[in-house]
Amino acid sequence: MELSLKTSESFDEAMRLYIPMVYAIVLERLGNAADAEDVTQEVFIRYYKADKTFESEEHRRFFLIRVAVNCSNSFAKSSWHRHRSLCDPDDIIGLLGDNADETAEENERKRAVLEAVMKLPEKYRTAVHLFYYEDLSIAEIAEITGEKENTVKSHLSRAREKLKRLLKDEEF
Repeated sequence: MELSLKTSESFDEAMRLYIPMVYAIVLERLGNAADAEDVTQEVFIRYYKADKTFESEEHRRFFLIRVAVNCSNSFAKSSWHRHRSLCDPDDIIGLLGDNADETAEENERKRAVLEAVMKLPEKYRTAVHLFYYEDLSIAEIAEITGEKENTVKSHLSRAREKLKRLLKDEEF
């Protein structure tokens, strides 16, 4: 099955399905809601202009994740971004956090983990988000970020160690 960008239904469907995912990736990376909205818009403009035909829904998802990471990286390197303040972690936690089907205790645990993830350095935070929240493999993360697989593994391993230290006071 091929998915074409030529039809407005395909673009509308992609926006409906993937805006929350793209926004979460960008917000986690940039830490500012207004900037995340701008970069998310840029991701979908690039998606539209790419004029690609995708082999599957997974291929389209992977493309959007890669564009989101690349656009976030470009924006993060700008002097404008370096002089901006970060958003409240509750913005990101609210986006990824509470689930009505889970108990209050489970939601509190998830909130504590997300708060700890937000305290990680950016390179670890990106790897953790893509691996645990977007269910990407190490190979896919390496391809998206342009890093070697062993680097991604190291980032995940170091992030887990940092998270253990950050969460050791929490009762799970």
